[in-house]
Order: sequence, then structure tokens, then C-alpha cells
Amino acid sequence: MPREDRVTWRPNYFLKIIQLLDDYLKCFIVGADNVGSKQMQQIRMSLCRKEVVLMGKNAMTRKAIRGHLENSPALEKLLPRIRGNVGFVFTKEDLTEIRDMLLANKVPAATRAGAITPCEVTVPAQNTGLDPEKTSFFQALGITTKISRVMLPCSPPSSRNC
Repeated sequence: MPREDRVTWRPNYFLKIIQLLDDYLKCFIVGADNVGSKQMQQIRMSLCRKEVVLMGKNAMTRKAIRGHLENSPALEKLLPRIRGNVGFVFTKEDLTEIRDMLLANKVPAATRAGAITPCEVTVPAQNTGLDPEKTSFFQALGITTKISRVMLPCSPPSSRNC
């Protein structure tokens, strides 16, 4: 199935958002940071009953909602929530049941350079057991190290909220 071009995709996306907002009275706004395509597909498959998952451009979503405010003024409460990598899960079912399904698909993300942690991480001063060639890993995470006797210990405890 070929992807439609940008000229037809944009108006169709606006219509789809408006139709979903009219058809479904309940929706979740979900964060999708560090979510891979395989995990997203598993979420879509677990919600395959009557729920609709919509990911898209935040600017276009905000524009569509602003254009629809005269019909549904309550939608204005959604606008401040559309920030970052978010998506919508529209449903007519019980919200707690859908929330449980979404939380069941939540998996911890692996550490990598540039990733932001959802909580504070403390690395205690200890011997890492790594060779001195591995200092770049700790430097990328902003953890100070010192090389002593062919081992790479972490310096005094560094608490970071990356």
C-alpha cells in the first residue's frame, strides 16, 4: 500500500483527528519517549479491540484542535498537554482497563548517551572492573572516573539527573 503524498496526507490527518475527537469521548495522552517500533506495534496489537492509537505532528494536532474549539470548547484543556513525543489513545471502553493494558506494555529503557532519566540516578564510588579503554562510556554519561592500576573506579558518588 503506497503512502499518500503530503498534499493529500495533511488534510486527511486533520479530518482524522476531528473525527476521532467527535467519535470518542475518552482519550489518553501518552508519552512515547524511547519507544521502539516493535514495542509500539505490540501496544497497537494489545489495543486492537475498539481503541485507536494516533501518533503525529504536535503542531498539526494543536491546529486541528484549535479549529475544532467552537464545536467542543472542552478540548482546550488538551492543548497544554501536547508537548514532546506524545500520542493519543482514543477509546469508548473503561479507562482503568485501557490504562492497565498500557502499563502492561511499559518496559524499562536501556541506558544510552543523551537519554534523560525519569528519576535521579546515583552512582556510588566503586571499582567498575572495566579496562581503562571504557572511560568514554562514563564520560558520555557525565560520570567522573580515575584510572588506577589497570582498573577504572568511579570517583566519589555522583548524583545526576540527566
